[in-house]
Amino acid sequence: MNKFRTPETLLLLMAFVMSLTFSVWNVLLNNFSIEQIAFTGREIGILQSLREIPGFLAFTAIYLLLFIREQKFAYLFLAVMCVGVIVTGWFPTEYGLYLTTIVMSIGFHYFETVNQSLTLQWIPKDRSAHFMGKALSVKSIGSLAAYSVVWLMMELLHVEYNTVYMLFGLLGLSIVFFMWLAFPLFTQAHSQHKTLVFRKEYWIYYGLTFMSGARRQIFIVFAGFMMVEKFGYDVGDISLLFIINYVFNMLFAAKIGAWIGRVGEKKALIFEYIGLIVVFSGYALVENSHFAAALYVIDHLFFALAIAIKSYLQKIADPRDLASTAAVSFTINHIAAVIIPALLGILWLTSPSAVFAIGVGFAVCSLILARIVPNEPKQLVYSNG
Repeated sequence: MNKFRTPETLLLLMAFVMSLTFSVWNVLLNNFSIEQIAFTGREIGILQSLREIPGFLAFTAIYLLLFIREQKFAYLFLAVMCVGVIVTGWFPTEYGLYLTTIVMSIGFHYFETVNQSLTLQWIPKDRSAHFMGKALSVKSIGSLAAYSVVWLMMELLHVEYNTVYMLFGLLGLSIVFFMWLAFPLFTQAHSQHKTLVFRKEYWIYYGLTFMSGARRQIFIVFAGFMMVEKFGYDVGDISLLFIINYVFNMLFAAKIGAWIGRVGEKKALIFEYIGLIVVFSGYALVENSHFAAALYVIDHLFFALAIAIKSYLQKIADPRDLASTAAVSFTINHIAAVIIPALLGILWLTSPSAVFAIGVGFAVCSLILARIVPNEPKQLVYSNG
């Protein structure tokens, strides 16, 4: 039993619960909002903006850590996310869905903030990249399980939305309570700063984080939209692409993490951004639906390489800064989530290719930053600012 009750096992179990419950919420969102509430593009746009606000405000998590330990904080907000999923089907109205989405999103973003911090604190530097790849594989297993069971329940058994939301939300909540009872409170080698820390010496990390958020929005918002608008992909086609993406992550994410540990963050990031320049250029020029699908899958695979940004932070940061910096980085990442979709959505109306050309620009900027990353990052000596 003691071999099971380890920080690594706890982190992987939390990753599974998060992925399982969020994937159910995500995969049902469009159908539930249209079929049950008659959402149009206006309402879904408002909902997606509301969903990103807790991510933008993730820096406030550091103040809550004045009153609660990080491990309990993770349990608490993972439970909040599960509760948000449980009650989604109870309020099939416009404002009801807005409210339950905010509850779910608060749990999701605050949990993810402290989860990153705990990972960097509990997992040794020489194993962190491999472990984060393993966690990504576990998340993919959770997502695949969610998609498979939801398809079975909705398509074959014709179960109601509310039942599906409640089943998965309660399952997730039950596992959270199990973790709370089964795992001890693990010690942390370094007490964390309980104020926001923003150091000029971390500027490369901040820049890479912002660019990562911008690139993520282009993939999530515009790459998938292109598949439907330009190439006529239906729900089944898009679902198949998602399944392929998650299967690839399940099989290769841990290997990618181990590879990052061997070659180092700089080489991994340079490889990622050169690849993204090619992918975004392909998006701008592609005219073949099969080639577009291949680009979509390759693009998703590059997400695993973003592990290198987190392991780079672990190597350069004061260990006491990790919780605060994780909170700050979530906010930086979500600046792009608030700005990019709206601005580039306007540009999309006149030139979809220009949107992906801007994506090439983001990738080039990221490549420039990656070139500055030291070959062997070490903890920085920094001022008190």
